[in-house]
Amino acid sequence: MREKGRWADWAAIAAGLALGVSWMWHGMYGWGGGLMFVLGLVVIMAAVISLNRPAAVSGEIALMAIGLLTFALPWILGFTEQTAAAWSAWLIGPAIMLLGLYGLVMAGRTRKRDPELAWTIHRNEFGGRPSGRVSSP
Repeated sequence: MREKGRWADWAAIAAGLALGVSWMWHGMYGWGGGLMFVLGLVVIMAAVISLNRPAAVSGEIALMAIGLLTFALPWILGFTEQTAAAWSAWLIGPAIMLLGLYGLVMAGRTRKRDPELAWTIHRNEFGGRPSGRVSSP
């Protein structure tokens, strides 16, 4: 039976939504706000990948990388003096990173239990050969 999704994936979607709309509640426009919006969307996309393929580690690694980037964003773009925006990045970034780390551990366990839930070569039903291969008669 297929899993309905881990709580960490749903929490990552909520964190991505919070990151994506955070520029509105602290009024940061320009590159910083735009990048926080885009990173929030990418977090949501990575979490949806983790929901659909619970044994794939690509979404979890993406969450960890985005969380680290989000944490460093106030120093990279120089908006540490805007305290609301900086604290949003400093709190949401590590949360996303920890959710990605937890999801990575859980994806490894799921991969051992049911490897078909990861990105694999799909086999057609008739010949049992990987799709995309041409066999000679």
